Amino acid sequence: MIYRHVNELADTNRVISGSNYSSRRLIRRDDRMGYSLHDTIMQAGTENRFWHKYHMETVYCIRGEGEVETTRDGERHPLTPGAVYALNHNDEYIVRAHTELQLVCVYFPALAGNEIEDESGTFSQFGEETIFVIGLNDFNREMLATIDMAEHYNFVPLLDTNQILEQQEYPIKQIIQQAKKQIRAHKGAVDGVIHYIDFPVSTIVPIICDAFDLASASLESVLKCEHKYWSRIEQRAVVPENIPQFTAFSPFDDDALEKVLEVMDFPFWIKPVKSFSSYLGFRIDDPGQFHTAMEEVRANIGRFSGPFNYLLDMVTMPPEFNEIGGEYCIAEGIIGGMQCTQEGFSCKGEVEVYGTVDSFREENLTTFSSYQYPSILPDEVQKRMTELTQKVVKHIGYDNAPFNIEYFWDREKDQIWLLEINTRISESHCRLFQKVDGRSHHQVAVELAAGRRPTFPHRQGKFAVAGKFFLREWSDAYVASVPDPETVRRIEQEIIPDSTIIIVAEQGKYLSELMDQDSYSYRVALLFLGGSSKQDLEKKRRQCEELLYEEFVFER
Repeated sequence: MIYRHVNELADTNRVISGSNYSSRRLIRRDDRMGYSLHDTIMQAGTENRFWHKYHMETVYCIRGEGEVETTRDGERHPLTPGAVYALNHNDEYIVRAHTELQLVCVYFPALAGNEIEDESGTFSQFGEETIFVIGLNDFNREMLATIDMAEHYNFVPLLDTNQILEQQEYPIKQIIQQAKKQIRAHKGAVDGVIHYIDFPVSTIVPIICDAFDLASASLESVLKCEHKYWSRIEQRAVVPENIPQFTAFSPFDDDALEKVLEVMDFPFWIKPVKSFSSYLGFRIDDPGQFHTAMEEVRANIGRFSGPFNYLLDMVTMPPEFNEIGGEYCIAEGIIGGMQCTQEGFSCKGEVEVYGTVDSFREENLTTFSSYQYPSILPDEVQKRMTELTQKVVKHIGYDNAPFNIEYFWDREKDQIWLLEINTRISESHCRLFQKVDGRSHHQVAVELAAGRRPTFPHRQGKFAVAGKFFLREWSDAYVASVPDPETVRRIEQEIIPDSTIIIVAEQGKYLSELMDQDSYSYRVALLFLGGSSKQDLEKKRRQCEELLYEEFVFER
């Protein structure tokens, strides 16, 4: 609990004086309540003009007499004890103090505490909030620029992407130490840390935030989500009917297949207890496929198992499976149907879902072809998924952070299956939210990191629908040619305006040299498109693909 008395604030930096008033800043941004609370004394006989462009403000009069006037329409209201006014449209207004006025003022977002209005009544130098962004790049700068009050934030890069993305080795201890060192070297307040990257970043953020008393989910709750076997145990405790059969096994155990078959029959899906983007994930239909998959898993699972075990050693796992570390795999019964992802957050114990994105797969039923927003699933199904989300997230104790949860809906059986929980916003969905809702969901991550309950717009974007589409090749090839930057620019700006194209294939290399592909294909390009309808979106996708494949040359 925070407790303080206004009489204790005299001669401290919590008392700020303007030309006609004195403001006692009882609650400030550094109290991390998401708002600030001020007790303000306004001098008798004064007229005071205010225009708080960047804050929502509510004012309650507890002493004195005066009036408030909104300058836009000249509307006036008396101020006496018990009167309250709220500037829900960031109105410019005037307060006239007939006698000395005592006003209790609430600001959202919170003020740092040292701000004072200029001649126009605006906080001309209100304190920026400094948010460290792990792996900050041009794409994420662009998305962060779309959020509300973007100019209010100072976004600072944290860690080099060469340390945390597409690496063969992740020296997790050194990565954490480097992040802490960078933050300590920062001159000024630090208000939060955000990220959008899977392992190892998703699992180190709670450690970094804890070191600086910043808002974040706990490390244990994050690991309960990220450790796929532990996560299934937690899910089964509250939504058992929505979880497939599963079991853990060691890929180095010669009897692993027999042990899996004691729990489930073919076909089933296998993956490491810690991986991402279907890396080392395989559908198994017969013993031959299992043994072939084990060869690849054994050769590559160490890339993540060591760093993940380092983090697991920081928490206490349940004794019944504490030996199941990062070098283990999980086998799960095959689930399917229409796939989607719910993006949401938990803040101070309240879980909210703000968007559902559909995931479409290729004919092999394992490889993604596109993500499309908003979902076409029935509202009733989405509501049931949201209820499951709230149950699971609350049970795990995951709080004060964003998440996304993947589901299947089997239409024929009306069965919902929970696939997995990710402890981050999905970078793949940023442009989709921006195109349809008007903001990237970076806004959710930023506001949570700053200690506030997020606000997120709904359907205020330029397009009715949006999609991320994958251009893929299904066998290895030498990349002889890729679309040049001028071709990409022409498509993005002239042929299909407001589209974004990212060429993944690298000229002069083999597709097999690309990092972190799934087990069945190679991504060669990503398309982010918006449309007036699903039909319009598909038309743009075909047009874009045809134009790009005029310049792609793959030699086999």
